[in-house]
Amino acid sequence: MAERKRMNEDETLRITLESNIDESYDIIFGARLFSRIAEDLAGLKLGSSYAIITDSNVAGLYGNEILQAMARKKIRGDIFAFPAGEQNKNVDTCVSLLNDLQRSEHGRDSWIIALGGGVVGDVAGFVAAIHLRGVPYIQVPTTLLAQADASIGGKTGVNTAQGKNLVGAFNQPKRVYMDVSTLKTLSKEEYRNGLAETIKHAVVYSSDFFEYLENNIQPILQLNENSLIALARMNCSIKGRVVQRDPRETGIRRILNYGHTIGHALELASGYTLSHGACVSRGMMVEGKIAHDLGYFSREDMKRQEDLLVKSGLPIYIPRDIDSSVLIEATRSDKKNFAGKVRYSLPQAIGRMHQFDGTYATAVDDAVVRHALHDRQTLL
Repeated sequence: MAERKRMNEDETLRITLESNIDESYDIIFGARLFSRIAEDLAGLKLGSSYAIITDSNVAGLYGNEILQAMARKKIRGDIFAFPAGEQNKNVDTCVSLLNDLQRSEHGRDSWIIALGGGVVGDVAGFVAAIHLRGVPYIQVPTTLLAQADASIGGKTGVNTAQGKNLVGAFNQPKRVYMDVSTLKTLSKEEYRNGLAETIKHAVVYSSDFFEYLENNIQPILQLNENSLIALARMNCSIKGRVVQRDPRETGIRRILNYGHTIGHALELASGYTLSHGACVSRGMMVEGKIAHDLGYFSREDMKRQEDLLVKSGLPIYIPRDIDSSVLIEATRSDKKNFAGKVRYSLPQAIGRMHQFDGTYATAVDDAVVRHALHDRQTLL
């Protein structure tokens, strides 16, 4: 009887997998860095070959230049370009790239280089996370949007029909090269889109940085090289400090989502015809209004935010042809939602975000969101 009881009892075997992984990396700032990148790869002997993932636009601008720099150092590099555009940031693109990498025999000892804007960085970083269960990668962001935000912090992912960045992984790069000379090939619209994330960083973290932007927006818009390097350093410093404290977005890193709940909904509702930066700018105005209506964000600070966005050439109103109900429904697919509730990170003042019971995000009633959306459409 005792033997039968022992055989029927559940047994547990614990597998202990404690680890302390150092995912630190360097960010190199400068101009005309492709030769420096090739020299570093040759000197460090990081991989046997390098798969350069980029898009069809950037491949034409910089593909040959970086390949020639690598060839001079006798480094094998291959270009893998996918069609440019947010609409191509999807699982199908990743599968196509994975097949190309495997056909070209880029194995576990090969590294990936993400050369391009935020879409390229997200796709290449995600492909690096899942190719052969993970290979190292390097970020070489070529847009202000990517240099300010997307290339730092290890968030990678692609879109689905249900929303933005719903499939992805945290995957930190091994190194980031901030080459500000690449910004000079951007259209004015694309360059200004990057200023949206820059202004967001200032609102959520640093009143001093916000004041710097207010006082220096003209040389920044004129692409003064020293101003661009200073901008890159300050952006990376702010995002780096936040990510160091919260690499997996369980606490303070949520402040970086300011403007993005509405911003991502706008992108989805427009079929990704509206750019990310332009949507974040509009999202900041809507979410700033929500914060004001809830008693957190002063009218004066709202006006300072609006003035800086306008001086930067960014849009601040929701297009009339996008219905508020459609936007509110689109926010429900946001990956940051919890227990079915749409959550917002809201400012307390320029340079400081509001804490809700020790966290940095809160659910907001649809009626409050609808009122803020209406306020951002009335003057169109």
